[in-house]
Amino acid sequence: MNEEIVGEALEPYKGKGVIATKFGVSFEHGQTGALLMNSSPETIRKSVEGSLKRLRVDSIDLLYQHRIDPKVPIEIVAETVKGLMKEGKVKHWGLSEAGVVDIRRAHTALPLTALQSEYSMMWRVPEKDIIPTLEELDIGFVPFSPLGNGFLTGKITTGTRFGPGDIRGILTRFTTESIDANQALLDLISNMAEKKKATPAQIALAWVIAQKPWFVPIPGTRKLNRLEENNDAANIEFTEEELTMFNEALAKIDIAGSRIGRIKNDY
Repeated sequence: MNEEIVGEALEPYKGKGVIATKFGVSFEHGQTGALLMNSSPETIRKSVEGSLKRLRVDSIDLLYQHRIDPKVPIEIVAETVKGLMKEGKVKHWGLSEAGVVDIRRAHTALPLTALQSEYSMMWRVPEKDIIPTLEELDIGFVPFSPLGNGFLTGKITTGTRFGPGDIRGILTRFTTESIDANQALLDLISNMAEKKKATPAQIALAWVIAQKPWFVPIPGTRKLNRLEENNDAANIEFTEEELTMFNEALAKIDIAGSRIGRIKNDY
């Protein structure tokens, strides 16, 4: 459904944008359900053919493997994608949520263009091993949830209620205790936003962009005004002193809740 909407919207601008999509995963019971992984060569080809049709394009600019499939060696996946590249149906490929070992194996089999994984001021784990590996191998980084699932916008409070199917309703990151505990992070962001005459969301995005020139965050939004707000984050610049002070303060804050931790008995 999403690909059909994107395909219809972008058809008048064919060749003027970069289209990325994924293969290899379905959800058992909607977004909050278990991930079902299948990256067999047959499934990859079927997925790509379907995406090309729905997106109304002849070639996919960037094709991600949604998750590593433990049943299918990454070399087999790479060989399948390589065949699609030779046929002109895929231009570049990448991985999503992959670890260092799989990144190296995949890149050896077929050079990767990008890795998509969560990264924000709330989740800096990739800084330890993932980002140094990407830099070494010259692979781009596409952080998703750069706004911490919306928490870093400052709009979510202990009174916020999430609708059916919204995964945030079952994450420990959004319990009352976590929201209260993480107020120190919002205060830090808000202070910088006031200084820069920007919104907290723009500061959170600008911070990600400032880490490395090859980071391309992808914030999600359903509203045009939020899209415009997010785009303006690219115009915010930090001095080296500001960024250093900001990161030093950030390092002293213990983030409560987890990006994957689920509330017990809720799922």
